Amino acid sequence: MHIVVWEFTVRLGAEPAFIEWYGPSGAWIALFSKAPGYLGTELLRAADGSARYLTIDRWSSAAAYAEFRRKAGDAYARLDRQGEALTVSERAIGEWIPAMD
Repeated sequence: MHIVVWEFTVRLGAEPAFIEWYGPSGAWIALFSKAPGYLGTELLRAADGSARYLTIDRWSSAAAYAEFRRKAGDAYARLDRQGEALTVSERAIGEWIPAMD
């Protein structure tokens, strides 16, 4: 498994739109779900009540994720630009693999 983690700080008042955008029926999932090897996304909000969120995207392998990024590059960039209106900041935390299988 290959995991990609992002952190977002959402603009005040944009939380519902952000949750819809990144949630199970949102634009990102619609794009990801077309890709072979996509296993799912988890959306988390900071427990401290702040407007910080994490997305945890799961892929079958690093190669599946790389192929998705290659094939969907333009659509990915377009969604990323559209989503910028909802956030104050966006940061790639990194790519991860399970410590134990």
